[in-house]
Amino acid sequence: MTAIGILGSAGKMGQAIAAAVPDLGGTIAGGIDAGADRAALAALAERADVLVDFSSPSALAANLAAARTAGTPILIGTTGLSAAHHAFVKEAASEIAVLQTGNVSLGVTLLAKLVREAAGRLGSDWDIEIVEMHHRHKVDAPSGTALLLAEAAAAGRGIALSDAKVTDRAGLTGARSEGTIGMASLRGGSVAGDHMVVFAGEGERVEIGHRAENRAIFARGAVTAALWLAGKPAGSYTMAEVLGV
Repeated sequence: MTAIGILGSAGKMGQAIAAAVPDLGGTIAGGIDAGADRAALAALAERADVLVDFSSPSALAANLAAARTAGTPILIGTTGLSAAHHAFVKEAASEIAVLQTGNVSLGVTLLAKLVREAAGRLGSDWDIEIVEMHHRHKVDAPSGTALLLAEAAAAGRGIALSDAKVTDRAGLTGARSEGTIGMASLRGGSVAGDHMVVFAGEGERVEIGHRAENRAIFARGAVTAALWLAGKPAGSYTMAEVLGV
């Protein structure tokens, strides 16, 4: 059976992943969390068939380095990544199999495909707004999933998200610019993850959304993706490839 190493094993997602592994036919190679030394990280990377990283952005560089040294595929579900982090991920994919995503659920993967198709079919006079809500403890905004959906919308329109993204409308901002993609973040309670993509036209709206009721859906998606990724040649992979949508 495929042995999965968990990076960020003490976190809520790490624990949920550990619980899901046996049900989906894998085994746990071990886990480490913040504060683990490089020797422990290297040893886990060596004995695992694939690594799953839901730790923190600050740990990503070391985790990727260990995976590259061991030649071990890695799934990265950590959110709040910077441009520098994405550069590290791209570089690692030249040597090992890497799947980096803002969301590992089947529903969100399908949602992203629908958003891309809708954005491609509706003109720029249809305004795109993405609203997301998460629990009070989430530390990054917009969520990784909101950014994933915004990227899908931008791709559907054939534009760069960096040229269209709007995340702050405080104060006298003026009228909305045509072609922009807005994002709003709500935080409170114990919400696992709600996302709504709104296409607003003159006199009508199209709304496409997803609600996560618990972390188990993400854990199952992460383990499914990790099992699929194990043994793959070097390169960048996506959840759409894993799930065939």
